[in-house]
Amino acid sequence: MLHVEALHAHYGRAHILQGVTLAVHAGQVHVLLGRNGAGKSTTMKAMMGLVPPSAGRVEFLGQDITGREPFEIARAGLGYVPEERRIFAELTVEENLEAGRQKPRPGLRPWSVERVYALFPSLAAMRRRPGGRMSGGEQQMLTIGRSLMGNPQLIMLDEPSEGLAPVIVERMAAAIRALKAEGLSVLLSEQNLFLAQAVSDRASIIERGQIRWTGSMAALMADTAARQAYLSV
Repeated sequence: MLHVEALHAHYGRAHILQGVTLAVHAGQVHVLLGRNGAGKSTTMKAMMGLVPPSAGRVEFLGQDITGREPFEIARAGLGYVPEERRIFAELTVEENLEAGRQKPRPGLRPWSVERVYALFPSLAAMRRRPGGRMSGGEQQMLTIGRSLMGNPQLIMLDEPSEGLAPVIVERMAAAIRALKAEGLSVLLSEQNLFLAQAVSDRASIIERGQIRWTGSMAALMADTAARQAYLSV
């Protein structure tokens, strides 16, 4: 569904991504694991067109989207939830959700505000609350909901558990499993191995801008050497 081949990206003279290759299959949750600064967020931003790739190819649903504008990539059906959340602080919950609305896609059940509320019930109780008056966990749910309103076929979640209390992380895991049950594909960037193990089918580990390990989540949990080499602090 999403295939990235030999992707390179720079910030100025800093060579951040050095030949990243990975694939996300339809209906699966694929987690990109790695320490801080390993290249997880940059990988997603390069796929989304927010960081121009300097080499390599990004293919989504059989189409080359390398170097396209972010709005074009979003319209193609690739959703993105940034680590910074970037909600509209002055808009209400419902207005934030409506801001992400796109037309339905053939063969997919369209997302509506009420469907988002069913996924995240706590948002329904604060539908008139400005986004700037929400907790970090509530803002994370709102950002995911806003992306879902674009009716993506694959959604990328960048560090969704960052800074959240354990009970909210558990709710996030339940939401990701629900999205998978709906048939949505998910690419998850995470450091939280608990969340990754709870929701993921496959995993890739990135270190210094290169993919060092790829396989099933079960295989990673059985590979103590890989976890110690690339994920321990």
